[in-house]
Amino acid sequence: MNRLARDAGLLLLTGALAVSATLTWRHWTRTAIASAEQQLQSRQRLAVLPEGSYDNQPLDTPLPRPAAQRPNSRILAAYRATRAGEPIAILLITQAQGYAGPIVLSIAIAADGRLIGSQVVEQQESPGLGARLADPQVHWLEQFANRQLGDHWALKRDQGDFDQLAGATVTSRAVITALQEALSYFDERRSMLLEVTPDE
Repeated sequence: MNRLARDAGLLLLTGALAVSATLTWRHWTRTAIASAEQQLQSRQRLAVLPEGSYDNQPLDTPLPRPAAQRPNSRILAAYRATRAGEPIAILLITQAQGYAGPIVLSIAIAADGRLIGSQVVEQQESPGLGARLADPQVHWLEQFANRQLGDHWALKRDQGDFDQLAGATVTSRAVITALQEALSYFDERRSMLLEVTPDE
């Protein structure tokens, strides 16, 4: 009985030490992990802007979010990229409802209203189908580069200008609508979005 109590005590002590070490490790690494996550998110958001095209830190000074949202998507954040004090692009973070859940996109729009590029920041679409939206080897999002609001923002099967992501009609339509609504938002608020204040 004495040996059993000793073994149980040793087991409890080992368990307590393991939990304590894990909690201590988590505490020490929490800041580094949060910083790494923030850097990854920043890189994802800024990846749609051509390298060297801006010289400010766009994410440091967010623009006011719209009170009224788009019919099928939400503007989560807006930023202004500048070069030598002149606005060169507006970066919009938008969210649309995909087939399996929300799709968050980073969208860069040039000062002339042309879509520079877009990238998936978050998505929950079906693996092998809608999830290929974020696959850099598929290049599906590249077809929207240099497009403008006046283009036919629909799938070719809906008399539009764009190919669909194979096997992912709902996902394709959601992204196309989100891009069109981002361009519409930019067009409606162009002067406010591009107006650089002295402290920027």
